[in-house]
Amino acid sequence: MTNPAASRDTAADPAADQGPAPRTGAPREEPPRSLTDQRALLDGYLDYYRDALRRKVDGLGEQELRSSRLPSGWTPLELVKHLTHVELRWFVWGFCGTTMTPERAWGDRGPADRWHVADDESVAQVLAEHRRQCARSREIAAGIPAERRASLGGRFTTEEEAPTLGWTLFHVLQEYARHVGQLDVVRELADGQVGE
Repeated sequence: MTNPAASRDTAADPAADQGPAPRTGAPREEPPRSLTDQRALLDGYLDYYRDALRRKVDGLGEQELRSSRLPSGWTPLELVKHLTHVELRWFVWGFCGTTMTPERAWGDRGPADRWHVADDESVAQVLAEHRRQCARSREIAAGIPAERRASLGGRFTTEEEAPTLGWTLFHVLQEYARHVGQLDVVRELADGQVGE
């Protein structure tokens, strides 16, 4: 099975990201409470949490972004890189069926299979890559029915293991919701900022 979105490529065009609100204005609002279209709710809440992630790291200095405040040892910047690769694994490698090396697919992992950002990766690079990958994921999903199954050949080799786009969107949404909740605690410990 092939996916028409698989041939589109916006990674080279950061301006193609028309998703979450820029840092200059008010935070993105939740989708309207009157919204009944389930796909629009999934897309809307996924963008809401993508934006919430960026709001939570916005204003933290480099030292704070690269330091951990938790016993598990992960840093806010590592979390951003992890979610970039969650998007890559589920939308590009998974849904589109794009072939990639394990090093690329699991590029958020370092020693001891933990999240990792190398010293030579700048904060700006990690944040820009997250924006590019979100734009790519958004483009892949646009106009594709939620019941469409992932293409074979990348992450998935059989129809039975290939999830639908709806399942993929929901899975990625729950990843963001969980991790942004963890980041809420880290941000409050860092500078006392709370709330959405």
